[in-house]
Formats: sequence, structure tokens, C-alpha cells
Amino acid sequence: MVGNSFGKKLRITTWGESRGKALGVVIDGCPPKLKLTEGDIQKELDKRKPRQSKITSQRKEKDKVEILSGVFKGETLGTPIALIIKNDVTGEKCYEDLKNVFRPGHADYTYYKKYGIYDYRGGGRSSARETIGRVAAGAIAKKLLNQKGIKTIAYTKQIGNIKAKRIDFEEVEKNSVRCPDKEAANLMEEKILETKEMDESIGCIVEIVIKHVPAGLGNPVFNKLDADLAKALMSIGSVKGVEIGAGFKTSDMLGSENNDQITKNGFKTNNAGGILGGISTGQDIIIRIAVKPTPSIEKEQKTIDSEGNEKRIKIRGNHDPCICPRIVPIAEAMVSLVIIDHLLMK
Repeated sequence: MVGNSFGKKLRITTWGESRGKALGVVIDGCPPKLKLTEGDIQKELDKRKPRQSKITSQRKEKDKVEILSGVFKGETLGTPIALIIKNDVTGEKCYEDLKNVFRPGHADYTYYKKYGIYDYRGGGRSSARETIGRVAAGAIAKKLLNQKGIKTIAYTKQIGNIKAKRIDFEEVEKNSVRCPDKEAANLMEEKILETKEMDESIGCIVEIVIKHVPAGLGNPVFNKLDADLAKALMSIGSVKGVEIGAGFKTSDMLGSENNDQITKNGFKTNNAGGILGGISTGQDIIIRIAVKPTPSIEKEQKTIDSEGNEKRIKIRGNHDPCICPRIVPIAEAMVSLVIIDHLLMK
């Protein structure tokens, strides 16, 4: 299997299966003398681990990180940084009922068709637990960006038909859904709990804002900044759409409405989302991702097994009824990795 590495100047490789002994990441290209501790990384990992609230998975996972290499006396050496996160729940016993049965909405079927084998213990590399390595690496990218004054903020914009009507960055970490609108957050939590009672799950939209990005990042033609950001976000499991700036709304606009007119004081609007011609404008970069409902639900569904026999399946266990609260730090990690990579290229 190829495709486990990401980035050019700051390159990461994630490894491990969801129910193997451990998962982790190797980061190559991190500059030396960056102050770094396990606590810096753990802070980000804690945002994506389960059991954060009653609306997330109740699976018991500590997700505790250990630095194996690349750091000496609290500073990076410039050599590869290896991080490991050991799994608290391993083995095959709790997944025996799913053996050789393809879970609808998961990658079981496609992995089996491509490789002739797949890890039915929670999906292996296709599991959301693979993102542990991304978030750990993203914590390092964030520290590097902070030195440049660049800040990445992601939050839940919409769950089902409930939308955030106001944006207060200070509110994001104060509620269980990571929404910047307190009133909408309460309605979102109720919606998730109602969905869970129905043995169902629900989709969502996450918005990401990257502030203080200098103008001039990005490389035409095939290394455009927006193209790299889109690829980074689409590589996250469950993300089914990406839009930048006004996004799909631009299809309803006239040219004069969509164009961000320029004055001596800067741009009048930001429909381009901070990127023109694949190069940053110096404005805030604004991105939204569409996240599908969690495919693991207890509602009975039709499927087949590896022999082609029709089956009915109920996926029991501790699963997120909505992915949004825990995908927020993953989205922040991926865009941070892209921005720091482009800064290092520049």
C-alpha cells in the first residue's frame, strides 16, 4: 500500500492500524531548535479522543503520545521526529461478528477488492483512528505557524439543518459540538442526541479560518495552495466536499458580485477565500468541508459478505453519532501542515 505520506518540505508518514498495537507518525523536515514537549502534542490529541462528552463515542482510549526520536532536551534536532500512540483496545474478539461482512459506508468492500484482504478490526488504515498521527504532526505544524503569527481555527458551522448564525471564536471550545454560536450549539447537541436515539447518525459542515497568512504562498500550476488544501482535507475519511471562499455560491453570482475589488486599503470582499490563482492574497483563508454521517449505525442495513452472500447488519458498539466535534482538530491539523509546507518551500 502506498499513499501514507504527505507534504514536500515538511513530510509526514502515518502508520498503524486502528486495532493493532499502536499508531503513530514520522515527521521529516521539521526545523531544529523548536521547543517541543509531549504536552504540546497531547493538548491537540485530547481534542480528538473519545469520551469528551455524551455526544461522542464512549470508547475508552487514552491516546497518550510518546516522542521516540528527533527531540533532545526539549528542542527539535532537525532529524526525523517519531511519535507513537499505543492502542488501549486491541485484538479481534469484539469484531468477530463483522468478520468477512462488508459494512455499508465503510471502506471494507473497496479494500477487499483492491488488496484481496482487509483488516476487519475497525477498518485498519481506513479507520478514523489513523488520524491520530495527523493530529500529532499537526501540533508541531501549529507550533511552527505560531512563530510566524499564523493561527488556524476550525469549528462546526452546521449539523443537519441547524446552522451557526454568529461566529465567536472564544465560544468554540466552550461547548460539546465546537460551535462558535452558543444558541446553535445547544440545538445541535439536542439534534445529535435525537439522532442517536433513532440508531442513526447525522452529517455536518466544518469551517476553517486561517488568519495572518502572508501574500505569495502557493505555486502554480499544479501546486496551487487551494488545490493542496483541498487534497489535504479530502484525504480525511468522511469528508465528501470542499469549498473555498464563496465556494458553490459563486455559480449564482455575476462577475461583478464575485470579484473582490481592490482599493488602496486592500480588498473590499473575500469571495476568493484568501487565494487567487493558487496564491494567497494575504486575506483570511476560509474553507468549508462537508462531512458525511458516521457510517457505523445500529439501524439494520443490507450488505453482502466476501462470498457475495446477502446479509443484514447492525453495527453495535461505541460510535460517534456525529463526526463534527472530533473532526475539527483533524481539519486544523491538515491545513496547518499545508501552510507550513508552503512557507518552508517559499
